[in-house]
Amino acid sequence: QVQLVESGGGLVQPGGSLRLSCAASGRIFSIYTMGWYRQAPGKQRELVATITSGGSTNYADSVKGRFTISRDNVKNMVYLEMNSLKPEDTAVYYCNLRQNLQYWGQGTQVTVSS
Repeated sequence: QVQLVESGGGLVQPGGSLRLSCAASGRIFSIYTMGWYRQAPGKQRELVATITSGGSTNYADSVKGRFTISRDNVKNMVYLEMNSLKPEDTAVYYCNLRQNLQYWGQGTQVTVSS
């Protein structure tokens, strides 16, 4: 079993920045992919960014150039640095870990509003 705990969400003005963190614990293999997804009210959950154990990254077109995903393999942490935030980035952000199974965190709310 794997547990994921997110932190760092909150309220920010348009153009501002936030940094999300996710701590993974439990039975974690040496090779796994971590990522961030988000779900806005009335919409389906969507990919934001992923990063493999080797450091390869993948981003949704809507966040390219504004968001940066990174990870610390020693601490089993993944981060999402979000800059130039827009109101349409408002959503619950979920941490995700994929190895033989897929695991989700409880989510953290990000609200971009003036």
